[in-house]
Amino acid sequence: MTRTSASLAILGAVLVAFPFFAGNYALSVATLILYFAYTGQAWNVMMGFAGQLSLGHALYVGVGAYAAAGLFFHYGLGPWAGLWLAIFLCVAMGLVVGFLAFRFGISGVYFALLTIAFAEFTRIGFDHLDWLGGPGGLFLKVAQRDSWDLPNFRGPPLMYYYAMLALCLLALLVCSRLLRSKAGYYWQAIRENEEAAQALGINTFRWKMLAVAISSAMTAVSGVFFAFYYNNLFPEQIFHISRSIEIILGPIIGGIGTLFGPILGAAVLTLLSDGITDGLAALGWEIPGIKQVFYGVVLLAVIMFLPNGIWPPIARKLKL
Repeated sequence: MTRTSASLAILGAVLVAFPFFAGNYALSVATLILYFAYTGQAWNVMMGFAGQLSLGHALYVGVGAYAAAGLFFHYGLGPWAGLWLAIFLCVAMGLVVGFLAFRFGISGVYFALLTIAFAEFTRIGFDHLDWLGGPGGLFLKVAQRDSWDLPNFRGPPLMYYYAMLALCLLALLVCSRLLRSKAGYYWQAIRENEEAAQALGINTFRWKMLAVAISSAMTAVSGVFFAFYYNNLFPEQIFHISRSIEIILGPIIGGIGTLFGPILGAAVLTLLSDGITDGLAALGWEIPGIKQVFYGVVLLAVIMFLPNGIWPPIARKLKL
């Protein structure tokens, strides 16, 4: 067994055993960390692997969440049916964004602006969609259960923790295979120098579209989880650009293009931001926007002192 495999096995064992030693609050924080680790991994496929900067990934979280929640709310269909609709819709929207951008040579900051625009257009559309609650929000019926009801994805916090842990492990395995596949090598070539990749005969349009499709499909799954974990959806909340920023900060701080960077970045950000929020609350201070200020300070520090993220130097030290 290699050092990396051994480390991964130990980490997996710790995470599986964690709920037996943690209280409900710690379990909810851990679930949040895993959620951001998963969504960060999904975004990492598009940006970290293929070099396409998306600042509107909240689009896929929101569409995925509303697709599954709408079927459950109106027709009583469980999230497993809604999951396939969510993936289909998000991949379709991702391919539309990708086609418009890559066919007409929109790249770099202009591609990022296009992704923001689509997320904002969708937010405005859902604000006027009364069938899904409009600006007043969509609320799912909550049934408190001590037992696990997997068909309806209802149960105690422990169920949601293990569901998110399974998604993170699956995403890690999928991304590991992708990174070492033909697609992964082509994506890295496109990321480093697209013109050189084209000169080598790589169909850059095709492979970038594949990256968008995989990333949007993975993100759609996180949207379904979001809907059934929080049980309420508001367009202003779920499609807002701040949601996209939360998704991308983990990979940026942990290490873009790495497998463990999104996980480490999500853990660092969530633990520190929750610690600051709880600490100020204990002092009786309530400072609006303090979390966003904290994110900015951490991002600035990482860019200045660890431009490749936190994980690469740790990996070198541990020889992973």
